[in-house]
Amino acid sequence: MNTQESWYLNIDRIGYEDAFVLQQKLVDARSRNEIKDTFILLEHRPVFTANREETFKNIIAPREVLSKEGIEVCKTDRGGDVTYHGPGQVVGYNIMDLKEQGRDLHTYIRKMEQVIIDTLDEYGIKACRDTKHPGVWVGTEKICAVGIAVKSGWITMHGFGLNVNPNMDHYNMIIACGIVDKGITSMSTLLGKTVNIAEVKTKLVAHYGKIYNCMPKKIVLEDLPWS
Repeated sequence: MNTQESWYLNIDRIGYEDAFVLQQKLVDARSRNEIKDTFILLEHRPVFTANREETFKNIIAPREVLSKEGIEVCKTDRGGDVTYHGPGQVVGYNIMDLKEQGRDLHTYIRKMEQVIIDTLDEYGIKACRDTKHPGVWVGTEKICAVGIAVKSGWITMHGFGLNVNPNMDHYNMIIACGIVDKGITSMSTLLGKTVNIAEVKTKLVAHYGKIYNCMPKKIVLEDLPWS
């Protein structure tokens, strides 16, 4: 298989709704073949996201507490249950045409998990999959949530949230991913130190290129066709 060029877009911090609109524009552009597959890495302002009334019930903190903590609540259209995003967590959104990746959703997700597993391995963190629950785990604790959607004829959006140095107290306000019998962890918790976000992003991009057999080229927002 020939190695194809892809794009990598780094954004420091952005609101969830703004990122959602950006993804929708990229999906539309990718479906028209106006852009390459685009891998976005960013941080969000604090937010809980869920996709339907049942999953919103897994936000267990009162609204006034969320307001005090500056945590938004947003509806999303990805798969999975309630998820937290916030500063110190690297979020990866992948806009990819799966018609060029074998049209296999399960393989696509396994590859995304492998990008995380291989990145964590560079820090000496031995991560794995759980056969019953998507995402990446260290023992019985989730370190990375994974949730995707497929639009416009095999174009992916959404992706993962890797806990690097997030505020772990915010996880006490939800039943994360709807799972009651397992925990949540982060790289900084496991390593006992703050981890450099920029370094993690660099390693994620490198493993993304290897796993998906592509050559990520860094772009900026101004390079996008509507800018």
